[in-house]
Amino acid sequence: TVYFEKPGPENSADCLGIVQRMVQAGAKHVVVASTRGETGLLFARGLPAGKANLVVVAHSAGFAKPGEVEFDPEKRGLIEERGGQVLQATMPFHSVENGIEKKFSGTLPTSLVAHTLRIFGQGAKVGCEIVMMAADAGLISEGEEAVAVGGTRWGADTVLVVRSAASRRFLDLKVLEIAAKPREW
Repeated sequence: TVYFEKPGPENSADCLGIVQRMVQAGAKHVVVASTRGETGLLFARGLPAGKANLVVVAHSAGFAKPGEVEFDPEKRGLIEERGGQVLQATMPFHSVENGIEKKFSGTLPTSLVAHTLRIFGQGAKVGCEIVMMAADAGLISEGEEAVAVGGTRWGADTVLVVRSAASRRFLDLKVLEIAAKPREW
């Protein structure tokens, strides 16, 4: 396991190097979180085209502001040209319950799960979430091992190996390996 001193995008290139080695060793699925497309494009360019199923997961439309799409359409095209897929979808740990919590000032089960996963770092929570999102969308089959790449705010600073599960079967999801994470976040 690689431990970064601090979280953030300065760790993205090191995370890519870790994932490149994992793909060379036979990893079949790579799922990368990317809000605007920079991190997704870094991985699309850095991984050998066609060697692994690359899924870049972005925020749903309207996540930051009503009607806004944060993901850069030009970067989407470049990722897809390299054989990657871009998924914009609702995050299981940040959806309807989050809206209810804000309206009624309470804490509901999925928020408890998200906060618990953050004990390991924001990128660990994100890694679990994006693998579920990819499984929910049918972009990876349930029960498959996937390399999950998440980060703290921007860029990549966490690499996990996760056995996938759809969000309806969240408790079947398993973190098999922690390949990289920041010590602090």
